[in-house]
Amino acid sequence: MGEEMEVWNSHGDGVVRLPEGFVVVGVTENCEYAAVADEARRFYGLQFHPEVVHTPRGKEVLGNFVYGVCGCEAEWTVSGFIERACDAIRKQVGESGGVLLGLSGGVDSSVAAALLQRAIGERLVCIFVDNGLLRAGEREAVRRVFEGTFGMKLVVVDAGEGFLKRLRGVKDPERKRKIIGREFIRVFERTARELMRGEGGEGIRFLAQGTLYPDVIESVPIGGNPAALIKSHHNVGGLPKRMRFELVEPLRQLFKDEVREVGKELGLPEEILWRQPFPGPGLAVRVVGEVTRERLEILRAADAIVVGEMKAAGWYRRVWQSFAVLLPVRSVGVMGDERTYDYTIAVRVVESQDGMTADWVRVPYDLLGRMASRILNEVRGVNRVVYDVSSKPPATIEWE
Repeated sequence: MGEEMEVWNSHGDGVVRLPEGFVVVGVTENCEYAAVADEARRFYGLQFHPEVVHTPRGKEVLGNFVYGVCGCEAEWTVSGFIERACDAIRKQVGESGGVLLGLSGGVDSSVAAALLQRAIGERLVCIFVDNGLLRAGEREAVRRVFEGTFGMKLVVVDAGEGFLKRLRGVKDPERKRKIIGREFIRVFERTARELMRGEGGEGIRFLAQGTLYPDVIESVPIGGNPAALIKSHHNVGGLPKRMRFELVEPLRQLFKDEVREVGKELGLPEEILWRQPFPGPGLAVRVVGEVTRERLEILRAADAIVVGEMKAAGWYRRVWQSFAVLLPVRSVGVMGDERTYDYTIAVRVVESQDGMTADWVRVPYDLLGRMASRILNEVRGVNRVVYDVSSKPPATIEWE
């Protein structure tokens, strides 16, 4: 028996016959062609995922291929990326062009803002769209940090009514994402026109986004890759084909851990860098089914409890994401001496390296108990809390 190593090979497809010249060099319990090689031509193939944290020696496998087989050298550095990205931004935007950035306060858009500010300075204008789908206290925090601390040009737009109106009666998650994407651009274009009519606004022709590589992979096939679309992302598949701005996406080739390294190099504080990922469509994809003001308020209150308890217990920085989901399921319960028929909240906590794969976290029972107890006692309209123990794949991190 040869050397053994732990690998992640969660998949539904498989190789049924090897091409000529290949031999098997690795097997798993459910895959007879887990690793194959054609040593004469130096061709190699894997039927497991070396790129995920669940394959402990995966980086070693990739390193052997990149450096040993391909003969590449490690020349990429964070500082080098920042320098190249700033040069690319200046070249694309020109010497006088203005750039609008949709600033959510999350890691991606915040790092994009810091990068753009370094590249073009005051020609960057950040727009924060309050779409009515945000977490508790989000609007106030963004204004305090970016307008107050960093001195960026920030325009806050209250657009919640418009988003809720267009989402009325919509239950399909893909339709939600497309509607939110289109409305987001409408708001941007309207705000941009107003800015263009102001002093110095005639040069604003670009829209910047914090698109990351996982967003692109999950939204569209890349370079002939046969992978199917998993879900449209707010800043990828949700964009209309015809729009007034040219896109600037300086983080498009990076994963989340690399984005945090770039942000650290740019001097962003830890409270921004270590914010957990938040979907572009906001709470709309965590309200399973139709989005209403009432259901948003229920979810917002429950989500604040989950995040607050995770931080208080010292678990927030230890996981990739932790949040609440409002299910379209009502069940019978008892509150006091009365029968209730209220909603169910699902708590989702996952660990991941880059968002491409994830595993559910074995959160201590007492922490889960505090979350559930507070949600049931403090959030009106909820009488049941469940914990999601699904990994990605086969599930996605978000429910929609």
